[in-house]
Amino acid sequence: MPFLLRLLFFIVAFGTSLTLKAQICNGSLGDAVVNITFGSGSGSNTGYVPTNAYNYTSSSCPNDGFYTITNRTSGCFGNSWITVNNDHTGNGAFLLVNASFLPGDFLVTTVTDLCPNTTYEFAAWLMNVLARSGIKPNITFSIETPGGTVLQQFSTGDIPESFSAVWKQYGFFFTTPVNNPVIVLRMTNNAPGGIGNDIALDDITFRPCGPAIITSSIQGNSDTVDICEGNTSTYTFNATISSGYVSPVYQWQVSTDSGKVWKDIAGANTITYQRNSTAAGFYWYRLTVIEQSVVNVVACRIASNDVAINVHAKPFVNAGPDRIMIAGNTIIIDGKVTGENPVYYWDPPDYLNDFKIETPAASPVNDIVYTLYAASPFGCSNQDPASIKVVKGIFVPTAFTPNNDGKNDRWRIPFLDPLFGATVNVYNRFGQLVYHTEATTVNWDGNLNGVPQPTGTYVYTISYKEGHKLVKGTFILIR
Repeated sequence: MPFLLRLLFFIVAFGTSLTLKAQICNGSLGDAVVNITFGSGSGSNTGYVPTNAYNYTSSSCPNDGFYTITNRTSGCFGNSWITVNNDHTGNGAFLLVNASFLPGDFLVTTVTDLCPNTTYEFAAWLMNVLARSGIKPNITFSIETPGGTVLQQFSTGDIPESFSAVWKQYGFFFTTPVNNPVIVLRMTNNAPGGIGNDIALDDITFRPCGPAIITSSIQGNSDTVDICEGNTSTYTFNATISSGYVSPVYQWQVSTDSGKVWKDIAGANTITYQRNSTAAGFYWYRLTVIEQSVVNVVACRIASNDVAINVHAKPFVNAGPDRIMIAGNTIIIDGKVTGENPVYYWDPPDYLNDFKIETPAASPVNDIVYTLYAASPFGCSNQDPASIKVVKGIFVPTAFTPNNDGKNDRWRIPFLDPLFGATVNVYNRFGQLVYHTEATTVNWDGNLNGVPQPTGTYVYTISYKEGHKLVKGTFILIR
């Protein structure tokens, strides 16, 4: 952790171009050994006090000699700083430094656990936040052996003002010694204190560079393939590796979170890999290569480009429950469609006010089955039916015999659709309520609180929230 915290204050030395012309990466890059994103913006004092009296502040406008971790800054020092509304990626925080100190070293630290005789890239996204002319950050970055031998040195010169919130990536390369992969990082500030020397910094990476170019591809396809769930096709991945490795070890990897986390695929250890079908999801694949001599040092792996198989889920389609309606009325079909921007429609469109909406009004004159169809832009489709039974009216039975002989044991109103929202009450001859239901299926067993009710005539009422008049009648319970 001390190394990561100190690294925040030296990466501004990365200069005004992506690479040094004197030494660049001619092969493929590996994952970041250091990857600092500054989190989500809930930063607090890290407990680290850098040289020359840097201090943490929670203010998004730090004063001279202070730094903060924030996800935006605006209106600072009479708007002499530009407004920065988000970090480099747009979903996190960044480091903001008001650098006021005398010229001199303000970081000297040692980095271990590197691969020997390996080129590394340092890179970061930054901007000069001063909105007017002033002192510009000017940094010399030096990479040395523990004995003081300079392996690489680079001076940024004056880093110009941004005048607007534009993140720019800076970086360069160096090579570790053959016999000792330990290096010393030294950053020297060349700018004086005063008005200026203020900078925002984000997404710092430190990545190994391999001796060869590694290129992955999907046989017979582009680098990205879009298919639908249920597709059982197999896809073959191939890799091309230029010369440079003495005894390479291969490993295919997969990521299901857009490259944030990579997992080794068991048994996928050749330059060719055959992918079998999977559940819906977005799958990224790549090949990593490492020399056998350092196979246990994961940080030495070099990775190819990513290829992707996107398995798109079918749209979710629900046409709603089957319905019963009284002839001459209108009901709303309760359909629902979700997914990746699906288009949908009902078929047949007969008697619908709009067959291209989820919840159309239906007025069929006879029994009918409507099917809701949906398809995504990737051709993934789904469907679901719903039937509507059209009846002349509600039939209320006039008698039932709850004697458990399996015949007419329960009092039901067969065509009273629960979605009518009707309230049904049953009263005995004393006016006592013996059965009640609302917006559900009518299904009375002739009991009240578990006690069988006697033979006799009972009065029922059916009331609706809207659209129908109150219905009242009698039936006989026979035992």
